[in-house]
Amino acid sequence: MTENTQQTLIEVKSLDKKFGAIHAVRNLSFSVKKGEVLGFLGPNGAGKSTTMKMITGFLEPTSGTVIVCGHDVLEDPIAVKEKIGYLPEGAPSYGEMTVKNFLDFIADIRCMKGEEKQKRVDAIIKKINLETVRNQTIDTLSKGFKRRVGIAQALIHDPEVLIMDEPTDGLDPNQKHEVRTLIKEMATHKAIIISTHIMEEVDAICTRAIIIASGQLLFDGTPGELLAKSDTGRMDDVFRQITTDFYAEKGELTQS
Repeated sequence: MTENTQQTLIEVKSLDKKFGAIHAVRNLSFSVKKGEVLGFLGPNGAGKSTTMKMITGFLEPTSGTVIVCGHDVLEDPIAVKEKIGYLPEGAPSYGEMTVKNFLDFIADIRCMKGEEKQKRVDAIIKKINLETVRNQTIDTLSKGFKRRVGIAQALIHDPEVLIMDEPTDGLDPNQKHEVRTLIKEMATHKAIIISTHIMEEVDAICTRAIIIASGQLLFDGTPGELLAKSDTGRMDDVFRQITTDFYAEKGELTQS
């Protein structure tokens, strides 16, 4: 990587989140540099989506800080949201809108206007291969196309930081390949976090991986370093080993 790719764009410090008696995220710290694709892994209920919502400013932490592109998510939430593209769980809402109208609406929210706006909307429709459904209403689309619309809205303003929760969920193998190729193409210019349950995705596109369980950090390293912990040479097996050992030490059943 060149020197300019080493800039830290996401810094999570001692992040904590409680929902009443539920301690969802516990003293979590990590950073992501420009040029990194971070695979964010953990069993169901580990705190991945909660952490992503705190990074993007959609959920306030109980304690701790998140800095995105030099902006504190609590002190300057609008500046943070300007820098972030976010693909949450599930599909876009406003199912009565066409794909084109929905992306026009998102572009308006992102303060795009006139010719620049139309160029950007047309470009993202082409980039995400939505031309064939651009005039279809979202509620008539397949799950795969709905997911693509979600990716398009996250990318429309060409953000420096991209947070994607299960980006290939619902996509067929060809569509998964397209999205993974797109992520790899964007990676040198952005800091990207991807939550996924697909271990092959980590090996295919991630430069780094972290594993959390019960909101706690269990592993932070490269996919190669993660794989080196496996006796079988399979990433699925080492993930299962790390998380089940953690729950066994705590005297809990695995959450997956």
